[in-house]
Amino acid sequence: MSNSVTETNFENLKLIHRGKVRDLYEVEDKLLIVASDRISAFDVVMGEPIPNKGKVLTELSLFWFDLLKDIVPNHLITSEVDEFPAVCAPYKEELRGRSMLVKKAKPLPVECIVRGYISGSFWSAYLKDTTVCGFNLPAGLRESEKLPQVLFTPSTKADQGLHDENISLARMAELVGQDEARQIADICIRIYQTASDYARAKGIIIADTKFELGWFAGKLILIDEVLTPDSSRFWPADQYKPGGGQPSFDKQFLRDYLSSLDWDKTPPAPPLPAEILEKTGARYLEALQRITGAA
Repeated sequence: MSNSVTETNFENLKLIHRGKVRDLYEVEDKLLIVASDRISAFDVVMGEPIPNKGKVLTELSLFWFDLLKDIVPNHLITSEVDEFPAVCAPYKEELRGRSMLVKKAKPLPVECIVRGYISGSFWSAYLKDTTVCGFNLPAGLRESEKLPQVLFTPSTKADQGLHDENISLARMAELVGQDEARQIADICIRIYQTASDYARAKGIIIADTKFELGWFAGKLILIDEVLTPDSSRFWPADQYKPGGGQPSFDKQFLRDYLSSLDWDKTPPAPPLPAEILEKTGARYLEALQRITGAA
């Protein structure tokens, strides 16, 4: 797979973190985020990459950063590799299209999740108790149904390989402060609603999404990736039918395949057939094309 970047190792740059998908380098007083083509499911990184996935994620994030910048500033300095510091020059071709030079913010200690529809772990929790994350939901909701209101449902940040844990707004306020919790929830709901309205006009329902926010120079800013198939559930609006799972433009297709196997969802990941890799990549690309109009 000539188009694939599974891992980067830039000798002259200081690698400070290798996540499930991104490699993070420190460059002067800034950060260089490189989106690889790795893919994870159930918090396990698969052995095979999805060709060009990192470029799709980067292009989508750049699109949303620009669209949402009037609601909340973001960490982007530039994605033009020719504008990166000179120390990055030897790696230009590998960085092109899949990297961002960004401000070094202090990430929040919580994941910021916004839900417009009931799905995934939130649906599973609702089946056990209609009070989920401190919200009293009406009885009788169907899987994938639109929620009566958009909900902000934070979670803790787990170490790699472990699962995040949903928490209430009250618990989040204990972690970050009452005023900050209110501000964070307000920003996240506003950017979700703006993005959701935009995507709906392009034929995509954003069922839920996860934002990363951080502090920079005393202000909250949007960081990491934003509204990609890795961090969001994208459903085709013309096929939407509440009462079960939905077709999607995200990695739910991969999750469904893995769930059909006799695998306990712990490393090592099972090998993926070429067809699954190809179809997953095609879904990511279609999400990009629909949302941005990219050819």
